[in-house]
Amino acid sequence: MPARRCNIEFFCAVIIVGLLAGVAGLAATAVLRFVEHAAYNYSFGTLLSGIAGSSPVRRVAGPVVGGALAGLGWWALRRRSDVPPLAETIARRARVPRLAWSVDALLQVLLVGSGASLGREGAPRQFAAALGDFGTGWLKRLSVHDRQVLLACAAGAGLGAVYAVPLAGALFAVRIMLNTWHPRAVGAALLTSSLAVAICSAATHDQPTLSWPSAESSYVLTAHALILAPVTLVVGLAFNRLMAAARPAALMRSWVLVPALAAAGLVMGACSHWWPELPGNGRSILTVSLASGMTLSAAASILVLKPLLTALFLRAGGAGGMLTPSLATGAAAGSALVLAINAAAGTHLHTPAVSLAGAAGVLAVTQGSPIWAAIFVWELAHPPLWLFLVFLLTACGAYGLKVQLLGRRPA
Repeated sequence: MPARRCNIEFFCAVIIVGLLAGVAGLAATAVLRFVEHAAYNYSFGTLLSGIAGSSPVRRVAGPVVGGALAGLGWWALRRRSDVPPLAETIARRARVPRLAWSVDALLQVLLVGSGASLGREGAPRQFAAALGDFGTGWLKRLSVHDRQVLLACAAGAGLGAVYAVPLAGALFAVRIMLNTWHPRAVGAALLTSSLAVAICSAATHDQPTLSWPSAESSYVLTAHALILAPVTLVVGLAFNRLMAAARPAALMRSWVLVPALAAAGLVMGACSHWWPELPGNGRSILTVSLASGMTLSAAASILVLKPLLTALFLRAGGAGGMLTPSLATGAAAGSALVLAINAAAGTHLHTPAVSLAGAAGVLAVTQGSPIWAAIFVWELAHPPLWLFLVFLLTACGAYGLKVQLLGRRPA
């Protein structure tokens, strides 16, 4: 009987976590859109269209003001509270700093929405975990392990909600946060992620994050998937090393945060005059890649600048996700490669497919989970199902080369 009650409480907790993760995704999406519209003074359309239509002064002022405000908020927060990393807190089964994580998530959205080159997925993951822990705190029969599973499920569901990727959100929880295939964890992750995506569909309208073009692609791309693997391995390893070198040993807590993030915003604003795809988490780069709207020089420039700008914001004391910046870097690498091959050999390889395959390969290297990377990339755009094989081949090839080169140690 006690075991049955524990299972009932766990099931109730799963439902609560899924619903609250959806609320966290809705809140993060709403705040992000508000900040983007305020920073670049536009009312409709994507961030890329807003930046392209904004004045030169606005392109600089938005990231500078947003960086300064986020820096001021982090200075006040970090002086009074510890903000431990989500993954470390889950792994150590430590106490959840609900308020600190919630405020930190809001500041992440402010920074990314104003143009910082960081991922927006860190905020809903963190906020969903904080809300989930608060919402299930009254359930006293949950074990420490159950609460660990629920926290990981909340983080995965928050990711799934904002990008409308239910399967990828569930796999993120079980494979990256928990590193398990235990049926209890898998079932909880699938249920929470599905519920969160359903709730957040009020904002995402249950549409893929990226629009797949109508142009046809050829099955011959499966052969190019393995050719792309060593390229994405190099790009992924370089991305990891650069982020590790840029990330401060400890969270910056001094007033220097304010001018440092403002200065990083100034650099971003200046770069956006030539490459309006650079500001934000990387969705604009993915959008242009899928639309085959990049030139070879633009793809090469973005391939270099996107990770450098991400590292700059990290070094300045900013916080945010790494998924979409690494995705965008991989997409730029794929675009640069296919454009170079098409120009040199006179071929007509499908740029969108190779761009997404590059994104999957780099993500597999940076996150250490090729199957999850391929699923995440496929769910983002919902291309023809057979292209999942292309993404999977590139991701597994890049990750396999990484294991052969470095073993299972982190890059």
